[in-house]
Amino acid sequence: MVPTTRRDFMKAAGGIACATLLPRAAFGAAAAAQRPNIVLVMTDDQGWGETGYNGHPILKTPNLDAMAANGLRFDRFYAGAPVCSPTRASVLTGRTNDRCGVRSHGFALRLQERALPAALKAAGYATGHFGKWHLNGLKGPGAPILGDDSHNPGAFGFDEWLSMTNYFDRDPVMSRKGIFVDFKGDPSEIIVDEALAFIKTQTAAKKPFFVVIWTGSPHAPWDASESDRAPFGTLDEKSQHHYGEMAAFDRSVGTLRKALRDLGVAENTLVWYCSDNGGLPNLKPATTGGLRDFKGSVYEGGLRVPGVIEWPAVIRPRATAHPASTLDIFPTLADLLGLPDSALLKPVDGASLKPLLAGEVGPRAKPIPFHFIGRGVWLDNTHKLIATDIKKETFELYDLAADPAESKDLSAAQPERLARMKAAFLAWNATVEASVAGKDYPEQSVRADEPTSHGWNEDARYQPYLEQLRKRPEYGQFLKPKKKPRP
Repeated sequence: MVPTTRRDFMKAAGGIACATLLPRAAFGAAAAAQRPNIVLVMTDDQGWGETGYNGHPILKTPNLDAMAANGLRFDRFYAGAPVCSPTRASVLTGRTNDRCGVRSHGFALRLQERALPAALKAAGYATGHFGKWHLNGLKGPGAPILGDDSHNPGAFGFDEWLSMTNYFDRDPVMSRKGIFVDFKGDPSEIIVDEALAFIKTQTAAKKPFFVVIWTGSPHAPWDASESDRAPFGTLDEKSQHHYGEMAAFDRSVGTLRKALRDLGVAENTLVWYCSDNGGLPNLKPATTGGLRDFKGSVYEGGLRVPGVIEWPAVIRPRATAHPASTLDIFPTLADLLGLPDSALLKPVDGASLKPLLAGEVGPRAKPIPFHFIGRGVWLDNTHKLIATDIKKETFELYDLAADPAESKDLSAAQPERLARMKAAFLAWNATVEASVAGKDYPEQSVRADEPTSHGWNEDARYQPYLEQLRKRPEYGQFLKPKKKPRP
């Protein structure tokens, strides 16, 4: 059963009581006037159904449940796209992925974009990135990012970074600002521990921090510890590893939340958690909680993900059906901090959720758009228009309130609504096409030196490291073929 009341939330969280509402509300106004610390947490390929609070039949997520019980739980939160790199671009820009040049996974975020960490750094925040990056144009299993990579996290405003090009599993070799470091243990726990070391330093210096924790779990190939697999022993092997990785991630969330409390900064730290796209197929139990389709699809199973904002000083615990997206993260933070209008490059596709943090605000005023590999979506509250082929202008229409499984296309039955939403989408799509061509930038064009998407095993810069990396089991298959290095 999905918890819907505060009492249900508390039960789901194991009976952990939240702070009483009167002191929380009284402190909220003062805290909102201060600069909150900010932590963004994102999983890799976690489906909407893969939390205890969303009713998963086997997976237990007590720490995520506690976070949901103490914060704003979104029952309709959406990744910016149905695969990883595009969603990450939407987080850092507030803009749909194609505007930024991130057409699919393994595409680079353009340096001409205005990025969230750079804006927060300019506002006085210490900024750190820990985990998966996947915005530098490199494909393949996660490798340590090179220090001279033109599109490393530091190029977009991160002071510190311990980062990988893509997903990573147990015992990874990671890059600390270009220096390769071997680690032992679960990937989620490693990056949370490293992020906490950064947070402790900034807390001691009394400096506000912006920390991004992007884990590689539960992306395939899976490699959970024996103890984390044990509760799922009746499942097939890949499902055991997958859900074992989710159990380890949940434990790392508990480590993060406890450390913030122990440091005395939890009250005025805004923690925003979500996944980068919908769940994966061929796992049992299913990952998407009954939604249609999976990762890579623009149906709900590919786009809707778990989402929670916890900010104890300001947010009164509740669940909301208000639709929201990773596109909203940058606009919301900019609004909360009073950043200059120039912090975000226009057009901005997300919207500020600041009013929603205080209470329900009714229907969403600005539809949530998607633009991915020739397909698109115009999500207007309960109604969803899907462009199955933008160039051919073929569309489907669904009422998610009446038909959450998207089983009945209403395009023929509701021609007026279809025409209205189609016109709005096509007008928006014209602005995206202009952005793709670089018309949003002062140069009115895209820089010629932006990297094309390619495997890091084909990249000349990685050739000195291939012998070292070939010895590692996670790269064995990827590094087998002999490829001519790119210049």
